[in-house]
Formats: sequence, structure tokens, C-alpha cells
Amino acid sequence: MTTADIAIDSIAAGGDGVGRANGVVVFVPRSARGDRVRVELDTRKRFARGTIRELLEASPDRVDPLCYHYRVDRCGGCQLQHVAYDAQLEAKRIIIRDSLERIGKRQVEAPDIEPSEEQWRYRRKLTLGIRRGPSRHWTIGLHPLDDPVNVFQLADCPITDDRVIAVWREVIEARRHFPPADELRASVQLTDDGAAVVMEGGNDWPERLAFFEAVPGATALWWRPAHRARSLVASRGAPAGGASFAQVNAAMGARLHEFVLERAREYDAATVLDAYAGSGATAIRLARSGARVTAVEADRDASAICAAALPAGSRAIAARVEDVIRQVLPVDLVLVNPPRTGLHERVTGELQGAERTPRAIIYVSCDPPTLARDLARLPRYRIVSLRAFDMFPQTAHVETVCELVPEAA
Repeated sequence: MTTADIAIDSIAAGGDGVGRANGVVVFVPRSARGDRVRVELDTRKRFARGTIRELLEASPDRVDPLCYHYRVDRCGGCQLQHVAYDAQLEAKRIIIRDSLERIGKRQVEAPDIEPSEEQWRYRRKLTLGIRRGPSRHWTIGLHPLDDPVNVFQLADCPITDDRVIAVWREVIEARRHFPPADELRASVQLTDDGAAVVMEGGNDWPERLAFFEAVPGATALWWRPAHRARSLVASRGAPAGGASFAQVNAAMGARLHEFVLERAREYDAATVLDAYAGSGATAIRLARSGARVTAVEADRDASAICAAALPAGSRAIAARVEDVIRQVLPVDLVLVNPPRTGLHERVTGELQGAERTPRAIIYVSCDPPTLARDLARLPRYRIVSLRAFDMFPQTAHVETVCELVPEAA
């Protein structure tokens, strides 16, 4: 491998700094815009990866990372702890603009971004990898940067709520009761009635009740065995809402939700499709305002919660959006909030080719590149508003609300 001295001029989606060496674009993790760095190059066909060997000149945006694991174990859970918060926000605005221009072929201004009130201890859910080593000793933690297989032992995660960390410490102490397997994954998530633990992996779990007793901070225990569906193993009281998706950053999630409702109500839509609806937080409120809402969600537990709360005239469908999109159109307004992979091409195909277009599509995205890809598949629609929300401080992730209307509108 060769080395090069380069200047970092931007931050890419994913959080790597970007510079050039001999005309080749170089992506450099743990760098900041304005850094001059000496890097070891790993050259690919059209770009290179750079590993910092020496910081020649520090950017004014650079700060000392708070987290021990970020500094010592090169934890990959965060990407931007070494960047001042204002600079993180600016980087995310530019990531959205550049993604939409480069991939989506849309000329846009960098959007306004809502900063998070909490920059630390905001995460209400933490998922960790669990690996058994040759000595049969468990290692429980996160993956190092650029190493999706190995995990390091976690002591703390300063972006995660202290209550989640407290339950995780009980889980770690209860490791003698884990399912008999070499690899597991588990999450702790705060819920309305306490904390839910979800264990994933293994085919048999004879000590699951002993595990639950050893984790008194958990109010519910769910298990997803290998190649089987998740089920509730035990609970203290009546769990409210199971272990389905919930916003990791509750305060920012509430602000984003209110913004989406505000934009949706501007259209006074009689019929609404809420795709990837979760347990119906948006669908229920729109339906109670008088719209006839069809809420589509693949998670059957979440869909059942939504169905139970929807008023007459609205409905919840437990299915993948791409499998039912043709049947649930046309509607006046479409809301989509897909996972990081974005919209299935059947979904964009039906929206692009619809005989009667919706008056608007409100797209909530957690990944600017897949949002941009989907916009490229929807040339029939133009962007009328774009707003970002910093749901995940210290990471490169950002939520974007993109409002689209048919080109002729």
C-alpha cells in the first residue's frame, strides 16, 4: 500500500471524509472537513479508502471524542464524535443536497435541519452483538469500524439512555442463561411500560425464564429463534405495544411526527395511504381527523395495534407495501416511511405510473442516498419542501422529510 497527504474537503454519506490523491477520490473515516492528513491508501477501481496515519493539520471542526470505545476500540456505532456538533449538522445538510443532486438528479438547496435537544444519552434502544469465543467466554458489544464480524466488550455507550444501559448490564450479568449458540443478538428498548428485551438466535432456550428473573429491569422478554417468528416469552404486567419499531430519539421523533402531520393536513385529503405505518401513530391521528386511512405495515404485531385504534372507515393491512400497493391506490395523499433500504421498485413503479396521481407524497427517509435513488424513479413528481431532522447526533444518519407533488400541479 502507498501513502498520500490529502486535504479533506467534505463529509460523505456514511460519515467518511472525502479528499483526492492524484485525481482519485479518497474516503477517509474519522476525518473532518478542513483536516490535512497522511493516509495509507487502499485503492479500488474508481476510488480509494484511506486510513489516517498522521494528522498533519487539524480542522477547526475537530473535537476530542467523548466515548472511550470510539477512541480505543474504533467503535463503528458512531461516525462523527470527532466533529463539533454544529459542523455535524452542516455536514448532514450537505450530504442530503449532494445525494439528491448526484443520485436523484434534483437541483435543491441544502435543507434546514432541526438540531437535537439532546446530543448524548438520547438513544432509547441499543442492539448488541453476542459472540462466544474459543474459551466459551461471551463477548457482548458493538462492531469495530470496518469489521462487521467481530465485537468488542461494551462498558458504556454515551449516546444511549442510562436506563437502557442499566438493563443491558443486567443482561450481561445474566449471560449464563443465554440460549446455547455461538452467535446471538439482543436489544433493549424503552417502552411505555418499562423496558423490553429481545433475544435473537438459537433454536432452543431452556433457561429463558431463569434469564428473565435475572434481569429485573426488563418488563418484557421476547425471543426470535433462528428461522422462526418472534414471540413473547415472559412479562411483568401487561406489555403495551410489544417490541415493534419505536423512535430511538423520542424528542426528535415527536418533532418530526408533528411536522409530518402538519404537512399532511395541508392537503385536507379524504383518502390517505400510510405505508410502512408501524403501530399507526400517524394513521390514527389522520383518521381521527376525518380522513379514510389505509395503513400498511409488514409487522403483524404493530399492524394489530394500529387496527385496534383506527376508527370505522379506516383499515390496517398486515403486508409488505410492495405486495399490496396496486390494490390500495388511488388515494389523495401518500405517506411513506420506509426502512433504510428505501422504497421497493414496485412501489415507485406504481406511484410513477398511476392513472390518478395522489395530490402529494410525503416521504420520510432515514437514508439520503436511497431517498435520492427513489426520487430518480419518480420523475413525475417535483419537490415542494425538504426538511431535515437530526435524530442521531454523533452519527452520520439523518432523517429527511421530502414533500412531492405531481409535476403539473
